[in-house]
Amino acid sequence: MKRVALGRSGLQVSNLCFGGNVFGWTVDETASHRLLDGFVDAGFNFIDTADVYSKWHEGNKGGESETIIGTWLKARGNRDKVIIATKVGSDMGGTEKGLSKAYILRAVDRSLKRLQTDYIDLYQSHWDDLSVPVEEALSAYADLIKAGKVRSIGASNFTAERLNAALAAHKRDGLPRYESFQPEYNLCERAGFEAELAGICAANGIGVITYFSLAGGFLTGKYRSKDDLSKSARGSDVEKYLGERGQRILAALDDVAARHKATPARVAIAWLLAQPVVTAPIASATSPTQLAELVAAAQLSLDAPSVAQLNDASA
Repeated sequence: MKRVALGRSGLQVSNLCFGGNVFGWTVDETASHRLLDGFVDAGFNFIDTADVYSKWHEGNKGGESETIIGTWLKARGNRDKVIIATKVGSDMGGTEKGLSKAYILRAVDRSLKRLQTDYIDLYQSHWDDLSVPVEEALSAYADLIKAGKVRSIGASNFTAERLNAALAAHKRDGLPRYESFQPEYNLCERAGFEAELAGICAANGIGVITYFSLAGGFLTGKYRSKDDLSKSARGSDVEKYLGERGQRILAALDDVAARHKATPARVAIAWLLAQPVVTAPIASATSPTQLAELVAAAQLSLDAPSVAQLNDASA
């Protein structure tokens, strides 16, 4: 499977990233291990998670996804064959949140323990913390990189202003640089990233790994009316897309999919891969069938008219 450079980090990642947000939520440990096996066997090597996954599920406290990935890494003995990305900053309860130096230095050791590894390939600021200067978080990451606990760093959900501030601090103070950016970006959610952030990433050679790449499942085509929202635990998340624009996007996906003998999900991922600024879309699977769709999507190349049709429908 194709490998691509992630920013200027030196990391070589597959052009598709497995989203670990489902582990410990809609997929148990045994099924998660099977999915990870299938992902790696198909030639991919990039896995994304976060310390907070899947805290929202009843009975969970956070860390479940990292723990499941950790037991898989230990059982398979394949740590050097995969790129593990995780995140810090989300609310883990009480005062355990944010991007202060003291908190990052505590949180990383917990993630390392759950992942059963001594280093994290890509450690990401999950959400910006406006109470902390960008230099403070970067200073923490500098210590972690020096200690060998982290290889490279990324940011997620930052504004253009704060991402620019972090890049300026890197140039001015010699602090580590955010080598990747993780935005919500898909055919339904374009404006937030394309307005300014896409240009910043392109101009600075920052790798882009998109989350909610299938808009919570809406772009698979299985949610076409309110009656369909009960089909999964995530159905309520896509109700906002069931308007005129959403139907226009689905119609374009259906049309392009028919021409390429593909499915809407494959086409939606392929559209992201056709964007020059995107390094690797993140997508989740909860079954071998869904995983096969992701594998096929990474191998689908859209022609220019198809990309233009999807651009117009989602404008």
